[in-house]
Amino acid sequence: MSKTAIITGGSSGIGRAAVRRLSALGWTVYELSRRETGAEGVFHIPADVTDEAAVRKAVAEVWRRERNIDLLINCAGYGISGAAEFTGSTDASHQLAVNLVGTANVCSAVVPYMRKRGHGRIVNISSVAAVMPIPFQAWYSASKAGVNCYTAALANEVRPFGTEVCAVMLGDTRTGFTAARKASVQGDDVYRGRIARSVAVMEKDEQSGASPESVARKIVAIALSRRRLKPLYTVGVQYKAICLLDRAVPARLKNFILYRIYGGEG
Repeated sequence: MSKTAIITGGSSGIGRAAVRRLSALGWTVYELSRRETGAEGVFHIPADVTDEAAVRKAVAEVWRRERNIDLLINCAGYGISGAAEFTGSTDASHQLAVNLVGTANVCSAVVPYMRKRGHGRIVNISSVAAVMPIPFQAWYSASKAGVNCYTAALANEVRPFGTEVCAVMLGDTRTGFTAARKASVQGDDVYRGRIARSVAVMEKDEQSGASPESVARKIVAIALSRRRLKPLYTVGVQYKAICLLDRAVPARLKNFILYRIYGGEG
């Protein structure tokens, strides 16, 4: 029987690269995204991860066709930037709705089918921003910290059913994520231009980052590992070092380092 995977956000960036990687390995892959049509040769089901009913309907359709769901990779997400002081509740709520609640919606839809089969793996895509909260990306960092916490809790809840869950923290990657970011410079006069300078540093780092294909290969390698999944992974040597720094240095020093890099002082 062919292995079946669902990948959210699979129409672009890392998600699309993961779809191609798993397809090349012989998997049957279903891509879920808000777009009405998907890439040629890919099983596409339109579904917005923030729409719980649409997600459940899409996952049920995959089960109806395949009678099996072995793997879920949650790649759907986006970012906002701007001063926390000037980020309204609507923008903040939507950031959490997509990155955190959207991830949870898909997990909740998939878990019953994995439980029915007695096995399955879920890989949620997170970010090193979850443990290194970046100035002027407060809500994005919060959403990914939430993904980490949600993933660790869910892993223990579904462990007895043969379902394994992990989060993979990514660093800078060259994708359309940068251009799609909802960036606000409201209040930049008050912050003496620091918002714009900080976002410029972030965008430069992202566009100098790893290719989506190389990142997707590592995500898929984790997902298909013969070992039991750990709750949390980090992709990239430099980002693994950053996460070690998070555990090794006092919080005050860590925050000062982040301020020097992303605080926008120039």
